[in-house]
Amino acid sequence: MDEMLTGRCLCGAVEFEFPGHANPMVMCHCKQCRQWGGHAWPSITIQFSNLVIKKGQEALAWYQSSEFARRGFCSKCGSSLFWHADRHPEWRDEIAVSVGCIDDVHGRRLTKHIFAAHKGDYYDITDNLPQEDD
Repeated sequence: MDEMLTGRCLCGAVEFEFPGHANPMVMCHCKQCRQWGGHAWPSITIQFSNLVIKKGQEALAWYQSSEFARRGFCSKCGSSLFWHADRHPEWRDEIAVSVGCIDDVHGRRLTKHIFAAHKGDYYDITDNLPQEDD
């Protein structure tokens, strides 16, 4: 049986879990992620069907942030939890989970930067990881 990763929002109202065979960790530098999370947003993308909300389904709120994607957050404390391209035919079966809300990422490390061309002028990417402009 695969190890489960667990996570929660800041106040603990929303708790979730998913199998530990998650995809690599990426850092998104797009303007929406920076506005939503306060800086670049690290996430692990998993199969949407593998995400289990263990507690607080009623506290989980969604904001439709574009014509094809929505962002999940805790309606009590405001923690940024998920990005889901629910209206995109290629990506709707996946969901990005905020790394900051995962209890223990078990030694996983950031593997690449996405939307690097859109990063804020106030910081540099200096870790030598691959960078994708889109």
